[in-house]
Amino acid sequence: MCLILFAHYIHPDYPLVLAGNRDEFYDRPTTPATFWADAPEILAGRDLVGGGTWLGITRTGRLATVANYRHPAEKQVQGLSRGLLTVDFLRGTASPRAYLETVARLGESYKGFNLLAADGKEFAYYANRDGYIRRLTPGIYGLSNALLDTPWPKVAQGKAALQELLTAGTPEPETLLAILADTSRPSDHLLPDTGVGLERERLLSSRFVVSPDYGTRASTVVLIDRTGQVTFVERSFDRTPQRWQEVHHRFRLQK
Repeated sequence: MCLILFAHYIHPDYPLVLAGNRDEFYDRPTTPATFWADAPEILAGRDLVGGGTWLGITRTGRLATVANYRHPAEKQVQGLSRGLLTVDFLRGTASPRAYLETVARLGESYKGFNLLAADGKEFAYYANRDGYIRRLTPGIYGLSNALLDTPWPKVAQGKAALQELLTAGTPEPETLLAILADTSRPSDHLLPDTGVGLERERLLSSRFVVSPDYGTRASTVVLIDRTGQVTFVERSFDRTPQRWQEVHHRFRLQK
């Protein structure tokens, strides 16, 4: 994922409200979100190159999502597939913190990443570029290709939009997807300098990214209400925010 916005125990009816965009090269093959034949408890899309996923949830409420940490020097560095970090958590039984402690011992085997893991009792975050594990308290959070809550414009503005939506009332998938679909770009003076050059920074600065060969491939919304009802909506895009395929999944968490 390249943009993850989420509210953790902020809305009275929804302990978790999450909306995220996955940005990737258009020619990297993937499958839309579904329950996996080889792991029927997992609902997620699948990267057919590395075998992992960018975001997934299980029938018992284990949830994980990963975002790359942008560092141009790492383009030439080989590493394990970061999408497998999410799958290993979803398949397992360890608490989020215990799992992230295991990951931390292997962190240098991967290119830069941010990993979020939750199980309904605990929500935790780890980035292998700062080395700290954080247990997240109630709040609104944003993540792109830097550390959690780094105030890049897409993160700061996305969090503000999510806050406004939650204050106004009940979150709906359509309104959350609208937040993710914003293609506007901030002024140059607000852009971060991550070493990829100004033109690339501009291209990557919008919440929804469009370019000839790379952009937002999927937008995903996950809502978990206080009764344990999960609403999972994913739109898979064909190079533009105007053309998509959409899948819906609704299920109640198993105890």
